[in-house]
Amino acid sequence: MSDLVTVTREGALTIITINRPEASNALNNDAQVAMNAAFDAFAADDDQWVAIVTGAGPKAFCAGHDLKQQAASGELVSPPNGFGGLTGRKGLNKPVIAAVNGVAMGGGLELALACDIVVAAAHAAFALPEVRVGLAALGGGIQILPQVIGAKHAMGMLLTGRRVSAQEGHALGFVNEIAEGDVLDVARKWAVEILVASPSSVRATKEAVRLGLSTPYDQAIADQWNYPAMKAMFASEDYVEGPKAFSAKRVPEWKGR
Repeated sequence: MSDLVTVTREGALTIITINRPEASNALNNDAQVAMNAAFDAFAADDDQWVAIVTGAGPKAFCAGHDLKQQAASGELVSPPNGFGGLTGRKGLNKPVIAAVNGVAMGGGLELALACDIVVAAAHAAFALPEVRVGLAALGGGIQILPQVIGAKHAMGMLLTGRRVSAQEGHALGFVNEIAEGDVLDVARKWAVEILVASPSSVRATKEAVRLGLSTPYDQAIADQWNYPAMKAMFASEDYVEGPKAFSAKRVPEWKGR
């Protein structure tokens, strides 16, 4: 793994850290490749059930694309799975938590929006400032932000590029929690709560939510029984283990299969 991105594993939890604090954790081409590889490895590892993505240092989660590299080369590169290897990744049913430790700008905010849960430090700030530098939020911001906070609030951010505080982000609904202490520790607490649940059920639930957002309600209710992760849940050892553990009044031993 590149030193531009570090990966640590704590049991079934993977922590992916963007390690370019000197560049506000902006992603250059090499960092994009490293992030994509980190998420590939997480997706493929059956023993890893939840991921946290964060940035090194206290100032920045991710400042988006490395515009200095773009200015020098004229290229704006994203891997096939989108900015940071995540914003365009399809079929990842394992949950991902953003631990936003500072500014999240442009692709950095899009990376956070691509996560399932967003925990922010009190000093964190968010923006999609692409319109101010002759670009557009093409890493999913244009599509995801209106879904999360509504079209009017999203337009207010997208058309102006204005900064939003962690407190306003929480009020708008794209931040789940503002950390009073260390943001990574708070993200770990969310991960632990998820890890208490059946990983098969968690994946089935995430898939059903993701696919249901673009499907009419009646159709989604009918279709969810045939979603791949839902069918895998019904066929899993976890599906048998959960009721057994509940009846025996013991802690379930999840297998994730």
